Amino acid sequence: MWTIWVIIFWISAVLIRAVPPVCDLLSVLKREEENCAEILSLEAKNRTTESYLLLSSGRCAGMWDNMSCWPSSAVGQTVNAQCPEFFQMLTGKKGFVYRNCTSEGWSDPYPRPDIACGYNVNDTTNEARRSYFMTLKTMYTIGYCTSLVTLMIALVVLISFRRLRCTRNYIHMHLFTSFILRASSNFIKDAVLFSSEDINYCGAYTAGCKLTMVFFQYCIMSNYSWLLVEGLYLHTLLVISFFSERKFLWWFIALGWGAPTVFVAAWATARQLHENIGCWDINANANTWWIIRGPVVLSIFINFILFVNILRILMRKLSSPEGRSSDLNQYKRLAKSTLLLIPLFGVHYIIFAFFPEDASSGTMEIQLFFELALGSFQGFVVAVLYCFLNGSAGSSEKMEAVAFKQTLASASQHLSE
Repeated sequence: MWTIWVIIFWISAVLIRAVPPVCDLLSVLKREEENCAEILSLEAKNRTTESYLLLSSGRCAGMWDNMSCWPSSAVGQTVNAQCPEFFQMLTGKKGFVYRNCTSEGWSDPYPRPDIACGYNVNDTTNEARRSYFMTLKTMYTIGYCTSLVTLMIALVVLISFRRLRCTRNYIHMHLFTSFILRASSNFIKDAVLFSSEDINYCGAYTAGCKLTMVFFQYCIMSNYSWLLVEGLYLHTLLVISFFSERKFLWWFIALGWGAPTVFVAAWATARQLHENIGCWDINANANTWWIIRGPVVLSIFINFILFVNILRILMRKLSSPEGRSSDLNQYKRLAKSTLLLIPLFGVHYIIFAFFPEDASSGTMEIQLFFELALGSFQGFVVAVLYCFLNGSAGSSEKMEAVAFKQTLASASQHLSE
């Protein structure tokens, strides 16, 4: 019965990866049952004839109660068992459960295992948390869907008009693609890990499941990399007067797509060698997890520094009386686009970048709201700012429309002749 409550608790928390998924919990539970069977089997082998007589006359036989292992004991004794490992995985709390060996057999465990191990199934706050996480899941699903559709339309627009093919928009295209991959990988990951209600699939994790997580982590890292590229490009425009944009573009591409490949490959190798557990969706080993988290935190920090420095440069140039009017207008347009974009492409992540990933922390709900709910709409906002509200994109569409109308007019005139 208690296993059912454990699964209910998992459903309310798995959406935020705050606890191990049900497959990992059941795997630990199965391993503990096998260990108990070995202990009881060894106990039976070492039992003498005198022990058999004592057992039949006044002892409680050893047993596995689907949660804890209880060795055989004499009547009148109180036996304690540590909280099951899977409960410790859920709550992080260590405790003990007790049973009395009576003439009628084992008593019921006390205190209740859920309470002794730090989780009260009757606590109404858990239902409130579950409701919050379900709302959060709905929000980020809507956000990723909206971003995915908007980004695909924006990408088609930038590709379709030749006038828009420049280094700046090439970088935007790569950024759009990284957002599309991030949204798509999130849906794929959820479909692979959480779509099935049948726990029989927990028997074995396939290579495809692990490859899905590798792809997911790569998409996350590449998105952060291209956010960093946007910051580097804007900063370069302001700091360097003349530079080879084509040469810089290839370096940016190497950083945006190549760097995540190196770190994710290193992470996957470390997982395979040192932490080949489950579907690689839980990062229990901090050293292995920081192979990916370290570069992401570093990119967020660098972007924040670039953001502050860009603002400083823009404010100095805009307030300079020596600047020509045309240059002033150019910097104003750049300042507008920078101020609108940079807070959206990762600066807000600096708030929680150095916070520990602690599910019991009071800031967890706020952090998840920023990173999942608001973060899922980030691609939508970037697409609107960089494409649909982009003056050059709008003028190109108008020019293409005018040219198309002129072509139709010329063709109809030729036919009438």
